[in-house]
Amino acid sequence: MSKPDLPQIPDYAAILETICAEVQPLLHQGKVASYIPQLSKVSRDRFGMAVYCLDGRTFSIGDAQQKFSLQSVTKLFALALAFSREGDSIWERVGREPSGNPFNSLVQLEYEKGKPRNPFINAGALVMTDILSSRFVESDIAVLQFARMIADEISVDFDLAVARSERDTAHRNYAIAHLMKDFGNLHNPVKTVIDSYCRQCSITMTCAELAKAGSFLAQHGTIPWSGQQILDASSAKRLNALMLTCGTYDAAGDFAYRVGLPAKSGVGGGILALVPGELAVAVWSPGLDHTGNSLAGTYALERFTTLTSRSIF
Repeated sequence: MSKPDLPQIPDYAAILETICAEVQPLLHQGKVASYIPQLSKVSRDRFGMAVYCLDGRTFSIGDAQQKFSLQSVTKLFALALAFSREGDSIWERVGREPSGNPFNSLVQLEYEKGKPRNPFINAGALVMTDILSSRFVESDIAVLQFARMIADEISVDFDLAVARSERDTAHRNYAIAHLMKDFGNLHNPVKTVIDSYCRQCSITMTCAELAKAGSFLAQHGTIPWSGQQILDASSAKRLNALMLTCGTYDAAGDFAYRVGLPAKSGVGGGILALVPGELAVAVWSPGLDHTGNSLAGTYALERFTTLTSRSIF
């Protein structure tokens, strides 16, 4: 009986070069997240991409060393931290289903009596912040320290100008928080939760740092370079599943169809995606499509899975 062919190791450096050239015409087509004034100052022309392999190899292209605001990508870190501390009890307060609605919608939350559909929409992320606020003196500092640890980078920090800009325009998030408070699903003061959430969202990383930070989820919950276990393999699997079904706002189905990887996006233009057992890849391009995902970044990841023949399907 003949032996099965072993999968070839892709030439990641050459593939990133190809992708960077291909996305250039897309960089002017998206729109930056102008509803957060500080983010509107970022040029749409930027593009960076980085791959962190679990064996320690790294590859990058373009603006992969440029810091940017992670925004909703930090929801993944907050969820991982809360899940590592509280376990399955968090699902008593937040669901695990795609929302099918914009990430800042109140309609579904009202109908479902203050229990958010999943941890990656704003309502669910605010519940995670509330859970962490009950466990830590300052939940945003806890998320920041966690981000520094998994990225192995002490320079990871808040962008306080972005945090202030987000807090000053957080009217809808205040409404979401007050609604959940009314339903009894927010235990700490609304202002405490909103302030912590806005600072958390302002955390900045480079693509290279973000890919390394997400690699523990590709390594079944264990940090590849240190061996420290953040989550058990089963819990890491569950978070990857949530990323696939809920991680890219209400475009998760289309993203799974096009890219085929668990991912978490943010309106700062960043996307973190995982090839379980192999690597984490991060891309940044500030121009967004109508769902709030990076337009060029989504295309770049689609081309990445095509050119590498790597996806979960």
